[in-house]
Amino acid sequence: MKKQKITVIRPNGNSGNPRRQFLKMGGLAVAGAGLLIACSKDDMSQMPDVQPKPISGDGDDMTPENGIFDLGEGDLGVLNYAYALEQLEADFYTKVVNGFYSNISEEEKIVLTDLYNHEVNHREFFRAAITGAVEGNTDLVLPDLEFDYGDLDFGSRDQVLNIAKTLEDTGVTAYNGAGRLLMNPLYLVLAGKIVSVEARHASAIRSLINPGSADFAGDDVVSVDNALDGALDPSQVLAAVAGLGYVKTAFTANFLP
Repeated sequence: MKKQKITVIRPNGNSGNPRRQFLKMGGLAVAGAGLLIACSKDDMSQMPDVQPKPISGDGDDMTPENGIFDLGEGDLGVLNYAYALEQLEADFYTKVVNGFYSNISEEEKIVLTDLYNHEVNHREFFRAAITGAVEGNTDLVLPDLEFDYGDLDFGSRDQVLNIAKTLEDTGVTAYNGAGRLLMNPLYLVLAGKIVSVEARHASAIRSLINPGSADFAGDDVVSVDNALDGALDPSQVLAAVAGLGYVKTAFTANFLP
C-alpha cells in the first residue's frame, strides 16, 4: 500500500505561549529511527513481548475472513485498536496543517500543529511497538488505513474544530474503555500516559471553540456525579468511527468486546 507523504508545517509562534507549553508537556517525540517515549528507561527496558494467538488454524482463531484484517485478541488486539484510532487522528491533522482554514489565528495554528505532531508520534509509536512485539510478523500488524473525508470542508473553521472535538473526545473514551482489557501493566501505564495527552487535546479544542467557558471539562464528557471521563468498549467506539464514514479500509474486531 502506498504510504502517505507527510509534510510538517510549523507556524511561527511564541514558544512561551502557555497553551503551547500545556500541550507539549504530554507529547511524544520521534528522533530519527528511535522513539523517545514519555516513560522511564526502566519502562522501556522491560517492555514485554505480545503473545498473540496464531492467525491460522482451526476453530476459534484469528484467521482473516475474506482477506479482511482482524485486530486480534488480548494485548495485541488492544494495541492494534489504538493504532487504528491514532492513524485516523494523525491523517486528519496532517490534512489540517497542510491547508489551514482561512483567517486562522496564530494561537490556533500553534495548537493544531502541536496536536498534529502528537498524533503522528502516537501513530509511529504504535507501529514500531506492535511490529517489534510480534517480531516483525506484519501479518499481525494493522496495515496502513486509507481515509476519505467526503464533503468535509477543511477550509471551514467550524467543521475542522468540531470534527477535531469529536475525534479527541472519542479517543479519550476509547483509551478509558480499553484499559481494563490490557493484561500487561506496562502497556496500561503507556495507555494511561497517552490518554492524558488525548484529554489535553480535547480540552484545548473545546477552549478554541468556546473560549473562556467551562466547555474544556463540560458536563457532556465529565460526569458531574463522579468527576470522571466516559469509557466505551471498542465495539462502541468503532461503530461511532464507522458512522463518520472516513475510514475506507475494512477491518474487524471479532475478539474485542
